[in-house]
Amino acid sequence: MGIRGELYTNQVNLDNRSYFFNVKENRNGDVFLQIVESKIKDGEDDRRAIVVFADDMQQFLSGMESSLNFIDKDRKEKAKARAAKKAEKEARFGAGSRDTEERGNGKKIYRRKGESRLVTEKKSERTDNGIKKTGKVIHITSKRNAD
Repeated sequence: MGIRGELYTNQVNLDNRSYFFNVKENRNGDVFLQIVESKIKDGEDDRRAIVVFADDMQQFLSGMESSLNFIDKDRKEKAKARAAKKAEKEARFGAGSRDTEERGNGKKIYRRKGESRLVTEKKSERTDNGIKKTGKVIHITSKRNAD
């Protein structure tokens, strides 16, 4: 028997946590599994442990397996729902968004809902007084006389 009744130990290291799976035997000869979670929190080592005795191990594993099956099923359903929502959106609006238009260089031109191409082109045109209007901001440009 090892230190403190340990028969077997397995460690799993994750990003900010470590899990220890310790198979131990107590003074009465009862074998049990101790699962310890260890993490650093506020500069201190935070450890939590649960104990599952050998007699209850099959029920524990059955509960764990059913929980894992639920998680897997839920993940697949959510992925299927996201794919269906995306397909519905693409069927409704086309491959791109309805408020965008592709240019020849691969960049998109974004427009407000309800604006047409002519409205956006007119906004960037200069009026005869040298003021370029581009929506909310007005750019004043100098006008040079060719005298």
